[in-house]
Amino acid sequence: MGFWTKLLGLEPPELPVHVDDENFEREILRSELPVLLDAWSPGCVPCKHLEPIVIRLTSEYRGRVKVAELDVSRAPRAARRLRIGGTPPVVYLRGGRELERAVGLHGELYHRQSIEALLLDEAPAEPADEEAAPLRDA
Repeated sequence: MGFWTKLLGLEPPELPVHVDDENFEREILRSELPVLLDAWSPGCVPCKHLEPIVIRLTSEYRGRVKVAELDVSRAPRAARRLRIGGTPPVVYLRGGRELERAVGLHGELYHRQSIEALLLDEAPAEPADEEAAPLRDA
């Protein structure tokens, strides 16, 4: 904890759950909560701009949405399962199914609206086509 954090009594920001090839299924596909997954790569400038937004959303939606981050360079199997071709995509999932994908850098308002839509939709996700099918291995 830093000096100013202690002095001002501020809580350190809550950080997204780190996801890799080993915990992808447990943390993402079996999550009881809806998931916002930020896929990033080292050296990706838009990813760096997205990071503070994701951290703010992590704290704001704690307990209602699992916010996670995936370094695609260190988790190639998970990136392949998500069909990530470039960074940064933010993938919204519920019940192991992808519901939405925001490719590229989008502002905080966009992500807040996507989360609220995800939270309002209480019905189980039904795949509209093969793209929305579960990401679990057969």
